[in-house]
Amino acid sequence: MGSSGPKQYLNIMGKTVFEWTMHQLLQLTECAGWVVAVAADDRKAATLLTADAPCLWVHGGDSRAESVLAALEMLWERETPADDWVLVHDIARPCVCVSDIRHLLAVCRADPLQQGGLLAAPVVDTLKKADSQGRVGHTADRAGLWSALTPQLFPLAVLRQALHAAKQQGLEVRDEASAMEALGYRPLLVAGRRDNIKITYPEDLQMAEDIIRRNYVDADSGRSESGGCA
Repeated sequence: MGSSGPKQYLNIMGKTVFEWTMHQLLQLTECAGWVVAVAADDRKAATLLTADAPCLWVHGGDSRAESVLAALEMLWERETPADDWVLVHDIARPCVCVSDIRHLLAVCRADPLQQGGLLAAPVVDTLKKADSQGRVGHTADRAGLWSALTPQLFPLAVLRQALHAAKQQGLEVRDEASAMEALGYRPLLVAGRRDNIKITYPEDLQMAEDIIRRNYVDADSGRSESGGCA
């Protein structure tokens, strides 16, 4: 991002990325609570939520996998049932649609294999594989390819096992689904909105603002708009 601080604390319309994301997640009354993984020296996150927000806090690690595992271990130590579903979401995705998450929950709960799933979007762009000189090596076949999004949803005990196994084997897992895949599971791909973007580059902030204005919040009144995403 080229910013002086963590991207989750960058500003969009007077609120941080962190606040926008949590605003969406906290609408999910189906969820018993949230575990937020933060850096050991992070003193800001907890000040951005009201005292009654159903959140626990845990120190994350050097990677996404380590941070997620730390959150799962907290749930495990609190004797959360092994078959409880856990949602994992990237705080840098403030435009996530609540109705998409509810659809993910419904689809995964109805799956007879109970192997979990993730929000995703079919790849529509033409994909080029670069050679060592930065030229086109070949055009990749995009048939059947999806872009992985979040949240991703899995049973607690199985996801914990998958992340521990990946750590022990030294596997670099990009997301929770890839850890599950390494154990032989086949998570469901559940179509989600393409505007569930991840804040990665500076121009993404303006894109996120446009999406939030259009889909989620009336900037003048602060009231949620209709549109299937509140």
